[in-house]
Amino acid sequence: MREIDLHALADEAKLNPLHYIVLIWCALIIIFDGYDLAVAGIALPSIMKEMGVNPAKAGFMVSSALFGMMFGNILFGTVADRIGRRWAIAICLALFSVFTALAGLASTPIEFGAARFVAGIGIGGVMPNVIAQMTEYAPRRLRSTMVTLMFSGYSVGGMLAAVLGKGMIERFGWPSVFMAAGAPVLLVPLLLRWMPESMSFLVMKRDTDRLARIARRLDPGYQPRSGDRFIVNRAESAGKASMSQLFADGRGFSTIMFWIGTFMCLFMVYALSSWLTKLMATAGYSLGSALTFVLVLNFGAMIGAIGGGWLADKLHIKYVLVGMYLLAAVSITLLGVKMPTGLLFVLVGLAGASTIGTQIVNCAYAGQFYPTAVRSTGIGWVLGVGRSGAIVAPILIGVLVGMGLPLQQNFMAIGLPALVAAGVVALIDHRRSASHQGEASAPVATQQVARG
Repeated sequence: MREIDLHALADEAKLNPLHYIVLIWCALIIIFDGYDLAVAGIALPSIMKEMGVNPAKAGFMVSSALFGMMFGNILFGTVADRIGRRWAIAICLALFSVFTALAGLASTPIEFGAARFVAGIGIGGVMPNVIAQMTEYAPRRLRSTMVTLMFSGYSVGGMLAAVLGKGMIERFGWPSVFMAAGAPVLLVPLLLRWMPESMSFLVMKRDTDRLARIARRLDPGYQPRSGDRFIVNRAESAGKASMSQLFADGRGFSTIMFWIGTFMCLFMVYALSSWLTKLMATAGYSLGSALTFVLVLNFGAMIGAIGGGWLADKLHIKYVLVGMYLLAAVSITLLGVKMPTGLLFVLVGLAGASTIGTQIVNCAYAGQFYPTAVRSTGIGWVLGVGRSGAIVAPILIGVLVGMGLPLQQNFMAIGLPALVAAGVVALIDHRRSASHQGEASAPVATQQVARG
């Protein structure tokens, strides 16, 4: 009887059609996810005018999706380790597509907020699962690059909402941009057919037929035998997926550090998304429409995510993250200094790269830190706890703006969390990570693949 270590096969695999299938599906879902999340902000002025709501009520309407995301991150991150990632991703895709479309049919703020809350559960729930899926299938040497490349689809979705939103709203009204978001639900049957299931989940279910097909696609030289027994890396062997496992084997302190760092990062992301345009307009800059800021911020985020992922595969991902957070502190603080418009656009791009881009690299690191059996659970809790930073940021910065503080002090308040995030990420014990333990056991794992 042979033992076939699937994660060892995945770690050393050459890029092949299976990797591209996983990458394309995950990236496509994240593009839809990014569009659904950004579209509310694009349509908000029209919604406020038609429904006659004040800014406070409008803030609640937007925040309802963020509350939903917090629940979705935790709920579906945990559920996926029990029902399989393929079904969890499909359910989330259906949720955020259908309920974003239903938000376009809302006639009152309460109806809109309720639909966006449920959509937010799907938006938040899909994130930990596509990260975990891409992490499990990507070759070790390209893991960070592939995860961040996939997750950069989030910025593509945001830019798509910005570019299409204005024209659609002017021609068809604000409901049109929400109704368009319902189209991806038609892809659910194709997703279930083409997206491979998590290998560790199939090992747990002892589905040897599907595991053999996956092994053959990862390694064309593999020839199935009747007595083959499929396993995952012993350091990541499937166990009970529960929150307690996030604190097992010395991971507790680092888990808390991930939570704090993600809170700080999402605080910066949503503080900038909510208040950048208003702050700069107050300072007297003539920079064009808010659309330009959305595009520059998200374009910078794409460069930061892909570049950060590439650096993380060449260097140490933890220290790449620390450097990106320090860049965020500097670039955001400098936004409060009077300077030429062209240089300001460069700083906005750097701010996008070192906040949204950094969050994507941070998710890649969380995906590599937790063992496969609890990877979706771990990423889900990292994003779920961190999501509270996204909820707090618009409110807190709004209070500071209302106090009439100098521009530089407002941007210092947005950039200060980056220093805290850099500090806590530096304290993460990488020796406890699944990626470090997998590298340490790689020679043994390789022998297990070939064991006859």
